[in-house]
Amino acid sequence: MTVFPAGQQFQTEGECLPSYQARLACRAGQADTTAGVAPGFVQGNLAILPEKFAAAFHRFCQLNPKPCPIIGMSDVGNPQIPALGLDLDIRTDLPRYRVWRDGELIEEPTDVMAHWRDDLVAFVIGCSFSFEEALLADDIPIRHIERKVRVPMYRTNIACAPAGPFAGPMVVSMWPLKPADAIRAVQITSRFPSVHGAPVHIGLPQSIGIADIANPDYGDPVPIAPDELPVFWACGVTPQAVIAAAKVPFAITHAPGLMLVTDLKNKHLAVL
Repeated sequence: MTVFPAGQQFQTEGECLPSYQARLACRAGQADTTAGVAPGFVQGNLAILPEKFAAAFHRFCQLNPKPCPIIGMSDVGNPQIPALGLDLDIRTDLPRYRVWRDGELIEEPTDVMAHWRDDLVAFVIGCSFSFEEALLADDIPIRHIERKVRVPMYRTNIACAPAGPFAGPMVVSMWPLKPADAIRAVQITSRFPSVHGAPVHIGLPQSIGIADIANPDYGDPVPIAPDELPVFWACGVTPQAVIAAAKVPFAITHAPGLMLVTDLKNKHLAVL
């Protein structure tokens, strides 16, 4: 069995991890939202850019670790990232992609084989789905999983630190929680800084520029009960808002809520 620097162990011939099955479903065009898929395995957001923009985007992620924690990065022109999965192919292994030209969304294909180029660099960015397992283990409910929908996500008035052409607003995901559960969620998610860590805001969505909580910019709306608070985490969809604002000539991202399932284990991301 192959051992990678982080100490992770991956499938060899004959083994079949749930994460591998999830990627096979994507390749076959049979996958939908990845929330709750392959419990225990790390999921990631995706941003693919030409090499000429990769250094500036890497710097942007370093300056904005809450919304953009990098968990994997490809070599130039290579669609594989072995540290995230031996068989992984970044061109086929997500349920749906977004293709951008000059900051405009032009297509949402189920693979990007036709769009792949030899100058592209893929960044995989941590996702809050990775700490869902720890929250569920503590009996904290997750509304979008209960409802089998995509998590609601919102553009905010929280400005990201700029780097080169990349600048713009932080995107956040929202989970409704009772106050006691919100406090516990802060404690639990603080242990996972490589997948967004603790929330960036609790309550009062209008104070971070969200005018209508019932109409998310990405994902699906979920109900908030009278005894619940909206809890907001920095979100890996932030690069999509930034890529659109920068009007990058060409880029590929994941479709919000439809993530890359890796062979990394969530439990190995906890720092405490």
